[in-house]
Amino acid sequence: MKNLIICAILGLLLWHFFYPVGHVQYPAGVIAADEPTQTHISSPQTFLHAGYTITPLENFAIQAKVLSRQDYQFGRETDLSPIDLALGWGRMSDTGVLKDIDISQSNRWYRWHVEQFPIPQREIETHSANMHMIPANDLIKSSLKRVKNGDLIELKGKLVSILGNDGWRWQSSLTREDTGDHACEVVWVEDFYIHAR
Repeated sequence: MKNLIICAILGLLLWHFFYPVGHVQYPAGVIAADEPTQTHISSPQTFLHAGYTITPLENFAIQAKVLSRQDYQFGRETDLSPIDLALGWGRMSDTGVLKDIDISQSNRWYRWHVEQFPIPQREIETHSANMHMIPANDLIKSSLKRVKNGDLIELKGKLVSILGNDGWRWQSSLTREDTGDHACEVVWVEDFYIHAR
């Protein structure tokens, strides 16, 4: 019985480490960098990953707050991207603003709702986005699994286009100005960092 209790405690500790829950709370006024940065890749080199052909489109870097995180276990996209992060930057990373915005994720979508706008609607639309994370290696995948809502993160990688052998396509948005269907970023994540909590 004693061994069973010890095993259960160790299992809970490991689960908490690899699949953290909860919400990190920073004080109001703490915000991430104003804008993501990206540069065009003039001669992209395609490569194979998990049976798909990936074409880098833009170099991409962002410092942002995690507004929401959603893990996926089913669907074709999960072959590549097991985690979506809804990210906010500028005033969309300020706790004082976010307390008035209800945020959710499902079915690869990010949604928000307000009773009264704390900042202009267009600023919400252009300073937050749902991003499909494709980890470049197991270390990045492990780091992504540790992300909590409210974390401040930094990542570098590529916005990509993906082609399956049967013609299936998945392509990243290349602008923060769009909304709705096809407005999400598909990110090949090469470097990922969570700020100290």
